[in-house]
Amino acid sequence: MTPGKARIAVEVCVDSVASAIAAERGGASRIELCSGLIEGGITPSAGLIETTRKSVSLPMHVMIRPRGGDFCYDAEEFQTMQRDIALAKQLGANGLVFGILTVAGEVDVEHTRALVDMSRPLAVTFHRAFDMTADLFRALQAVRAAGADRVLTSGGEPTALQGRRVIAQLVRQAAGAITIMPGSGIKPENAQSLVADTAVHEIHVGMRTVVSSAMQHQNLRVAMGSTEGREYQRSVVREEDVRRLCEALTQP
Repeated sequence: MTPGKARIAVEVCVDSVASAIAAERGGASRIELCSGLIEGGITPSAGLIETTRKSVSLPMHVMIRPRGGDFCYDAEEFQTMQRDIALAKQLGANGLVFGILTVAGEVDVEHTRALVDMSRPLAVTFHRAFDMTADLFRALQAVRAAGADRVLTSGGEPTALQGRRVIAQLVRQAAGAITIMPGSGIKPENAQSLVADTAVHEIHVGMRTVVSSAMQHQNLRVAMGSTEGREYQRSVVREEDVRRLCEALTQP
């Protein structure tokens, strides 16, 4: 690390034990553990949480999202989130990641605060449901009122690079009272400039690479999900990619 240069925390999103291990070996600061990344991330199974916790020493923040789609939940889904928070805490999570919106696209402060209170003493991140709100600056005030510790955001744009101006404004509005963590589309070649432009101290990355299945027999006529062609490929985080990004952040 360059002398006098503060280390930027790198959170890597993973959906498997192998990717979690690769993130740790590559120099990540912590992991966000999810399943269903094709849907933007949903709650991982108890087995995945427990096995990942035993396999890495990095802080592990667990996604609490009962389904894909929007972020407006009914009573049963909210109860599911409560149960998943309790279970994740028991299984060794260091932080929890969730977000709840109203039908009007506002932060649901009441229900979010209830989950934040239940999550303590663990850290809480309000995830990119934030980017789906009607007004990001009003949403930031609401997330603060709900008691979350950080916000994951692309600045309301497809990528953090496109939303960098808004992210910088959010950082100024937060004034250190809540952490603004940009995510989406961050790579080794743009990470340092994004950090410089926004004055953030943490970033969230996927760093996923598609790899082909090792299966010798493949039935290409059948699809198990709604997206064809994914049965014989998967996405993984590679140690060398994480290391390259971490090294890029320390370049003079």
